[in-house]
Amino acid sequence: MIVVATDDFEVYHGVVNELRDRGTTFTTAEVGAELPDSTEVVITAAGEPAAGGQQVEADPDAPREAVTAALARLRADAGRTVVGVDPGVQPGVAVLDGDTVTAAFQVPLSEAAELIREEVADAPDPLVRIGDGARVQGSRLVNELDDVAVELVDESGTTPHLGTGARGMADVLAAVNIARREGELVDRREVDPTAGELSVIKRRSRERAPDNRAIDERLARKVAAGDLTLDEALAEHRGDGEESDGDGESDDGGVG
Repeated sequence: MIVVATDDFEVYHGVVNELRDRGTTFTTAEVGAELPDSTEVVITAAGEPAAGGQQVEADPDAPREAVTAALARLRADAGRTVVGVDPGVQPGVAVLDGDTVTAAFQVPLSEAAELIREEVADAPDPLVRIGDGARVQGSRLVNELDDVAVELVDESGTTPHLGTGARGMADVLAAVNIARREGELVDRREVDPTAGELSVIKRRSRERAPDNRAIDERLARKVAAGDLTLDEALAEHRGDGEESDGDGESDDGGVG
């Protein structure tokens, strides 16, 4: 655990705010006081004594650098927890501790953010890396994970060739590769589905619908965002169609 032990007002507030922003578990102590048994790293101002643990001295103008150094000390033995996500309607999720894959999942998009939070809850400085494909679904995850550090990763080439018996594993294996690839730190990502993406969803709905009718654009946007599965959108569209017959075909008229 990290302990902040300093009499320097600026260092204290800068470091504490940085630790809170990162969701890092820490405690505070008086300078020179006895520290908890779980202490691993102590952050102080320059020249202040540390009563135990590895000491990191913080500059009042650079609290972020001190916190980064402290977290690096924590990770030196255990390795950092990194979660890779191959986004989509059913994202692949892989949890790595250093180079070791400790857990893997494939869940509905609506459940992915909460699952990721549970997996990193006890990690000192977790990082989530999300592939830049499936733009709308990926953006939803970026925005939902506003309490965790998130990197957007170029996912080209991360999906492996699957041999016999490996069907269904592609998204999870891609998530492992995404977790191992550095990306760009992001806070939010706003993406609207393109006309082409909506057309693909409506075409797929037409192919799956027993009456060969495509869903309308409103439902296609919900599918693109992960709020509905295609089957759920079709069911809702059939319900709407009992009252009004015109929406689906007029919205999909230009899709081949």
